[in-house]
Amino acid sequence: MRTVRRLLYRDIIASVGFVALAFLALFYFIDFVETLGDAGAKGLAALEAAWSAALEIPGHFYELMPIAVLIGTIYSLARLAQSSEFTILRTGGLGPGRALGLLAVLGVAFSALTFVVGDYLAPRAEREAVMFKARASGGVRVGSAGAWLKERRRTPDGEHSYSINIAGTSGGGGLAEVRIFEFDDDGRLAVRIEAREGRVAEDGTWTLQDAEETRWPRARAAGQPPVLVRRHAQLQWQSTLTPAVVAAAVLPLRSMSTLELWRYSAHLSDQEQSAQRHQIQFWKKALYPLACLVMVALALPFAYMHARAGSVSLKVFGGIMLGIAFVLLNNLAGHIGLLSGWVPWAAAATPSLLFLALSMAAFAWLVRYR
Repeated sequence: MRTVRRLLYRDIIASVGFVALAFLALFYFIDFVETLGDAGAKGLAALEAAWSAALEIPGHFYELMPIAVLIGTIYSLARLAQSSEFTILRTGGLGPGRALGLLAVLGVAFSALTFVVGDYLAPRAEREAVMFKARASGGVRVGSAGAWLKERRRTPDGEHSYSINIAGTSGGGGLAEVRIFEFDDDGRLAVRIEAREGRVAEDGTWTLQDAEETRWPRARAAGQPPVLVRRHAQLQWQSTLTPAVVAAAVLPLRSMSTLELWRYSAHLSDQEQSAQRHQIQFWKKALYPLACLVMVALALPFAYMHARAGSVSLKVFGGIMLGIAFVLLNNLAGHIGLLSGWVPWAAAATPSLLFLALSMAAFAWLVRYR
């Protein structure tokens, strides 16, 4: 059995590695050409464009790994079936259950690799890519309305609520165009702060540059104007929002790990903000590595197809179509779940469960009737 395991694992790993490398090379070329096309407008040189495209590689690897596992495993098993090697292995005692068990172990290993890349390498590379683009172009905006954060704090005047709007990131890596709105316990706007740039310390202290503070006092003294406006070259503003929460609001979802998505979703729920989008993303990121295990199971029925049922290239083409269908369904399920209000874990798990059921049904039918 050790010889059989070594034969299968070596062949499948080599095929998966080749497919993954081919995909990454293709996507790197596309990213490089796209970045190079904007190099003049963003002030990037060719080497900087190449580095910007290289930072996208871990994210592409994470997204493409299940497809690479599917295509590589199909190619390896179909080639073994065409050369009758897999038939010899079956004659020698490699039953369907044992074959499924061997491939399941390999699928778990691929899942672990996908999890490590997706939770550690890809988020760091994505953050570095955002900061790199911000430095090169003088800043990156977060949509048309910016990012919104909320918090509530108990003060001597009662419970105050705060709404913070951040337009994006500045060229220096800080927060660009920060606006803070403070409401008193009656819901009345009490303070508005607008700053050109800001940074958040680990203790929650915001350092705002070139800030304008506008106050509407509830009780005014005689002769005091109804509105007080002061300008500060630098203003310290204390908050309970941590740098991790602020970064999660400003940076793309791809730059967040599974734990960070869970924490940010909990923060949104505590502040009575809509958290379903981030909850779905959390479950998708948590369950996505298991797609490699599903892809291995989906590839196994191709080993039991007769050699005359199609050449290796035809089977690989079928694997590519299945991989594309999985990616489309995975993205579609998230959007449909968000629009229809599905339970987040169900929206994230539906594509993998459907493909797992398809693979097991095909495997059982081929083993029983073919």
